[in-house]
Amino acid sequence: MLDVLDLSNNSFTGSLFHLLCSGGGNGIEALNLANNHLSGVIPECWVKWPNLTFLNLENNNLSGVIPTTMGYLSSLVSLNMCKNKLSGRLPASLKCLKELQILEFASNELVGSIPTWIGTELLDLRILNLRSNNFDGTISHELCYLTAIQILDFAHNNLSGNIPRCFNNFTVLSKKETTEINPVSMIFGFGFGFDSGLEGIEITSSASLVMKGQEYTYSTILRLVMVLDLSGNKLSGNIPVELMALQALQSLNISKNQLTGVIPKNIGDMKFLESFDVSSNHLSGELPMSLSGLTFLSSFNVSFNNLTGRIPTSTQLQSFNESSFFGNKLCGVPLTTLCGEVVRSRDQQEGDTSHGVDFGLIISILLGFFVGFWSIVIPLNVGTIWILLSKLRYMLGC
Repeated sequence: MLDVLDLSNNSFTGSLFHLLCSGGGNGIEALNLANNHLSGVIPECWVKWPNLTFLNLENNNLSGVIPTTMGYLSSLVSLNMCKNKLSGRLPASLKCLKELQILEFASNELVGSIPTWIGTELLDLRILNLRSNNFDGTISHELCYLTAIQILDFAHNNLSGNIPRCFNNFTVLSKKETTEINPVSMIFGFGFGFDSGLEGIEITSSASLVMKGQEYTYSTILRLVMVLDLSGNKLSGNIPVELMALQALQSLNISKNQLTGVIPKNIGDMKFLESFDVSSNHLSGELPMSLSGLTFLSSFNVSFNNLTGRIPTSTQLQSFNESSFFGNKLCGVPLTTLCGEVVRSRDQQEGDTSHGVDFGLIISILLGFFVGFWSIVIPLNVGTIWILLSKLRYMLGC
């Protein structure tokens, strides 16, 4: 029987010190303090909680750095500390949490680069959510070792460099491996409730994710969600063709970066895509025809790039609002500018001088004719008059 301490969704205030450090929690396997008003630093007392498998401190006012003693929680499967005011770097001691499947630090004030040890040591991770912090540097290739990852969210940081081509190593997202949930993660990690032995208490893991432009909280179906969100950074270079191998992906958001090049032609391979956002980049070329094969699309945005040409015809693409395509040189439905009109307008601009009335040319021709005519007629008339005068002078004997 599992021992659970669930004090979530209340109005508790103050410090965690007395709860965590006074007696400890030797018998506690799940601690849920989410959605309260707890404040202050998180104390360094985690050595007293050796059996913890589930820890949720989400949505409080906790501040300071992440305690290094959390590295003693060697049985931890799910760690959620989102929506606090935590600062500093991710401590290296967290690499000792070999059983982790869920690691969430979204919406804090964390800094530094995303550690490479996440990819080399936390190999069971299925959810890595670090969005809305101040992480910088590049996305290291070591993260490609997270083959079981299902949700990777680095949105709204200061990350730069290229998107790693090795993301196609994510075997679950690329459908090379099915999702196999072990009994512990079924209880804690992926939103399956369980009978805690304490009447009325059920522990489930949850994640707040932005999909289709809105924030959703997933719990019971969390194990079915497949997301890659790198939006709101400073990433550059092309969209890797290898990214199209993530055929199980449901949401791909790489908007608000500095990406260049074209949208890969084989994007149609991502058959399960429901949300696709590459807006506010520097992408060029035409929209791939394979987009018309994405029948599950319900959110689509390619606005404010340098895209050109015709919008591919499909039931989904034509159903989106015009704003999904603004800021490009695209034509066709749903835009009011039809591709034929674009061609005719260009032809008219280029052919005004050949198809319209060129009054300047007409005036030039008439003026030339007039000058040429009189340049011939006047000398002839002058010569004739001079001959007549000479004859008259002779006749008069002058």
